[in-house]
Amino acid sequence: MKIITITLFTLLVAGATYAQLNKVEKKIVATIDRHYLESLKLLEEVVDINSGSMNFEGVKKVGQIFRSKLDALGFQTRWVDGTPFGRAGHLVGEHKGKGKTLLLIGHLDTVFELTSPFQKFAFLNDSTVSGPGVGDMKGGDVVIIQSLQALHEADLLKDMSIIVVMTGDEELSGKPLNSARHDLIEAGKSADIAIGFEDGAGDPKTAVVARRSSSNWELNVTGMPAHSSQIFMDQVGAGAIYEAARILTEFYEALSTETNLTFNPGMILGGSNVQHERNMDGGSAYGKANIVAKQAVVSGDVRAISPEQLAKTKATMKSIVEKHRPMTSAEITFFDGYPPMAPTEGNYKLLEYVNKISNDLGQGAVVAVNPRKAGAADISFTATYVDMAIDGMGLRSTGGHTSDEKADPRSIASQAKRAAILFYRLTSERMTTIQNK
Repeated sequence: MKIITITLFTLLVAGATYAQLNKVEKKIVATIDRHYLESLKLLEEVVDINSGSMNFEGVKKVGQIFRSKLDALGFQTRWVDGTPFGRAGHLVGEHKGKGKTLLLIGHLDTVFELTSPFQKFAFLNDSTVSGPGVGDMKGGDVVIIQSLQALHEADLLKDMSIIVVMTGDEELSGKPLNSARHDLIEAGKSADIAIGFEDGAGDPKTAVVARRSSSNWELNVTGMPAHSSQIFMDQVGAGAIYEAARILTEFYEALSTETNLTFNPGMILGGSNVQHERNMDGGSAYGKANIVAKQAVVSGDVRAISPEQLAKTKATMKSIVEKHRPMTSAEITFFDGYPPMAPTEGNYKLLEYVNKISNDLGQGAVVAVNPRKAGAADISFTATYVDMAIDGMGLRSTGGHTSDEKADPRSIASQAKRAAILFYRLTSERMTTIQNK
């Protein structure tokens, strides 16, 4: 790793008095600052290992590095074999303590497979590093480790009940999804509070208290094939393409003004003969201008802010599909995907804690990200089981999922301070004091 001057390190803490922190919290902060360079070395180490979702060996290798860190902190760790869902697997670590159980969520994989030219960590300057996963989300994984190590050195971790889950297929989920997310869901059922370390909006001034769902749908329409001169006659009807167009138009008219709801028809095929390749979300179609279309297939996604909104949307779409133009039929199928993380009162309460800690650290206010700007993430699988959930606790970053992915390495320390103090306050009697303020 390129040498970093000691001036950078001293700038991190120069003039910081942390008047709002107690003695224990100041010790946590000092420990994180002292190990800052170690955290950068760890980030470089894991970023330099390709862990594209389908590079099982690489995902496991990154998982082993983080596993060794958790083992050293007294966690009971295990590797969940991903064979049943066609992926590398997941890292799970459990630390038994008392009080509320925290679930910390990360992921080991990136979108950059072995074929990508974007493979290595680079130190561009004191405030910028680049590399596959520096932001999404190996940087967030390092924050988890740094915060836990600081609590360990302060002799606080021994009393805490914490579960860490780092999935190996967040960027390209294994199938079936209920198998791929089984261990994460079970961890959510055992936890009281879930905290995700994705980069969120890439801005530490924000956090994610709500994520929309992400699931797919497929519309299949049939019509009566005939010479085009006979279209609209009683025995021929409207044809499959007109029926598909009616359905999509009514979807738009009925649902497009719903707040935080989107539904996108991303692929359509229609004609006399359709060959739909579902795995590729594409295919081919044959037809002629003088033949009434026999088939039409449309695939798309739907994103909703709550389970209730998603259920209502599905019911509305089904009712529209069931109407039918003359001599046509249609059916819509919904496929399981990422559930929503609804913006609950508990989530906003957790944001208040994060905001107060950030202000106590002199880092400024933290506000909620607009859910339209936050994609789906693993924390959503746990949201219905916990009292509080928040995500976006990862690094300041830009360019995620592109070869221009960059992160601010200094945010490892600032985010680890927030996280460690948050864990401490949530699992200590100070939580009661904060709630009463």
